[in-house]
Amino acid sequence: MSAAIDLPRRFADVEALEDFMTAPGPELVRDLAAVPGDILVLGVGGKMGPTLARLARRAAPDRRIIGVARFSEKGLRAGLERAGIETIACDLLDRTAIAALPPAPNVMFMAGFKFGATGNEPLAWAMNVLVPAMVAENFADQRIVAFSTGCVYPFVPVDGPGATEETAPIPPAGDYANSCVGRERMFQYFSGRHGTAGRLFRLNYAIDMRYGVLHDVASKVLAGQPIDLTMGHVNVIWQGDANAIALRCLEHATKPTSPINVSGPETVAVRWLATEFGKLLGKKPLFTGAEAPSGWVTCTRRMVDEFGPPRVPLQRMIEWTADWLTRAMPSLGKPTHYEVRDGQY
Repeated sequence: MSAAIDLPRRFADVEALEDFMTAPGPELVRDLAAVPGDILVLGVGGKMGPTLARLARRAAPDRRIIGVARFSEKGLRAGLERAGIETIACDLLDRTAIAALPPAPNVMFMAGFKFGATGNEPLAWAMNVLVPAMVAENFADQRIVAFSTGCVYPFVPVDGPGATEETAPIPPAGDYANSCVGRERMFQYFSGRHGTAGRLFRLNYAIDMRYGVLHDVASKVLAGQPIDLTMGHVNVIWQGDANAIALRCLEHATKPTSPINVSGPETVAVRWLATEFGKLLGKKPLFTGAEAPSGWVTCTRRMVDEFGPPRVPLQRMIEWTADWLTRAMPSLGKPTHYEVRDGQY
């Protein structure tokens, strides 16, 4: 990930944003060349799935990239197909439908259920534990990179190095975080049983101009809304960098599967973020609450050792976000709820 790239000053529109986000670097092209075969993206309809699939297509144009989802969002399926990505409509809660999917050698598992989990706990556990179990069993002979989250960790001191991959995954509260531990356990169980190669991709938090922690904080600064400082520290990474690392994990898969923390190398104070956005947006940020001494922050030393540091620095992401919001550019309208500490989503 460490090869230098030219960073644009701004993104003229969504097309320019996605074109930059899905442009592969030489390291990704090299690593995908070392893992031949088609790539199956399960849960391609989420926030990161479409750009990951397009990135894979551009990095490996000679192979099939197959996106699988329910495709409830209007226009998503057609957009992926225009980009050269094959699509299959599938309910991953249906074991028979999973068994009918193409046996691609490389599987990116991006399915999950977070927002709305509170009050719908059975579905959250089915999507986050049962579906991974069925996928892991069905694709036992393939490589599987399974998206996970830093929420599997307990809160750790924000003035320390952050949770490492050796930190026991015991989340503080909530069905979502606990079911995410269950998701990892299913992939670990079947990997140990069948020798499936893979990685558990513990991500905190991907940044896109249309959503993400930076978008959330900047939007509140711009609107004059108070920012809750209780969850006062975060880790963030450019979505294009996160997607590239996820795809490169196919070449860096281990037997048995193993976790890797993925985010920016710095622990970022939300108060500082809001202050930076205030300068760029000409607004005085408003705050409520006080910073807790602990939070969901992770150590990404292993990621940097394996893949190099992210190519897009934090300051450039801040500048891009401020510019995007100043021009009232499109938003997905999907807050991250990074400030939640009680696990209720």
